[in-house]
Amino acid sequence: MDCYLSKSYPMKKLLFSLLLISTLGAAQSTKLSDQARISVITCGPWQGELYSAFGHSAFRVDDPSLGIDEAYNYGVFDFDQPNFYLNFARGYLYYKLGVYEYPRFRDYYIYHNRYLHEQVLNLNAEQIQKLYDYLQWNALPENVNYRYDYFYDNCATKMRDVYVTVFGDSATFDGTYVTTDYTIRDLTDIYLQHQPWGDLGIDICLGLPMDKKASPYEYMFLPDYIESGFNHATLKNDSAVVPAVKETVIVYASREEEPPGGLPHPLLVFGLFALIAIALTVRDKKKNKPSTWFDVILFGVAGLIGVLLLFLWVATDHKAAAKNFNLLWALPTHIIAVVAFIRNPRWLSTYFLVSLGIAVALLIFWIVLPQKLNTSLIPIVAVLGMRSYIQYSFRKTPTGS
Repeated sequence: MDCYLSKSYPMKKLLFSLLLISTLGAAQSTKLSDQARISVITCGPWQGELYSAFGHSAFRVDDPSLGIDEAYNYGVFDFDQPNFYLNFARGYLYYKLGVYEYPRFRDYYIYHNRYLHEQVLNLNAEQIQKLYDYLQWNALPENVNYRYDYFYDNCATKMRDVYVTVFGDSATFDGTYVTTDYTIRDLTDIYLQHQPWGDLGIDICLGLPMDKKASPYEYMFLPDYIESGFNHATLKNDSAVVPAVKETVIVYASREEEPPGGLPHPLLVFGLFALIAIALTVRDKKKNKPSTWFDVILFGVAGLIGVLLLFLWVATDHKAAAKNFNLLWALPTHIIAVVAFIRNPRWLSTYFLVSLGIAVALLIFWIVLPQKLNTSLIPIVAVLGMRSYIQYSFRKTPTGS
């Protein structure tokens, strides 16, 4: 979704140039007329950017009698926040509620050929006013920010959570329509089929929490499932239980388009890299001398990735980055081994024997690990194992020392 994971700075500028921010609320909420209605807007995915591949959600408040037509968008963040980049790295990212003129909001997504579905909520006048009052309160400067979480508190889940906050036990979401048993990672993978490098980055950086089986409620971190969730929700209305959605309007049906081209698939790139490593290893065997320069780069990069993953796990509040099995191939200790190449201590042969064992075990047990690792990494793990063997075999004898 547009607020999922992160937005680039140029996108922020574009959004702010296309969307006109309205006043963020007042101390007293406006009294809506009997023509007012509130809708949940679902915007389709767009494969042009990683952040847009999941779609987007917003509320619409429409009162023709008062000339109000506003979009309430929980997917805004401000680069001018104090310590923005430091907080982002530490997982303390705050998003905010932005209020825009709905026609401009709508036209932006139509311009990018992203479908728009409007679910008009089945609310009586009192309930419409109650939900609108909450949105107005939430849009006040002192209430506008919220602590963002990729999967549990984002611009899509806010549609559900605001609805439940306002209507409490009167609102019920029936998740029995969900018949799949996807994990959070599975759901993410589905939306990133045309973004293999983005999918790879997420699969590397986010750990075991991504591999829990998602409940129907948790499916709703995705805008499409917010739409489905509201279609299967009910609300106690005037002492009767009614469907949460009165009607669904297809505001715009997107045209069929070919996904934008990009870099070759990572499996192809890493496969070619593995072939180069095999050729280099054969040459090393013939010359009876390891290409240590290659291994400095290989293990150095893997070690740096491992340091990053360890940092995300233990030193930040990115909960989804915990218990990351990618640390089995991206060993942070590879950095120490690379530095040790300078003095060639005897323990390096033992180190690379252990590294070889870990790589082989990882490849053998790949499909049964509790964390689903990206298959594009198999050539990389194989190369790490192969080069660990080369370093071990040359260092265990006097000729390699």
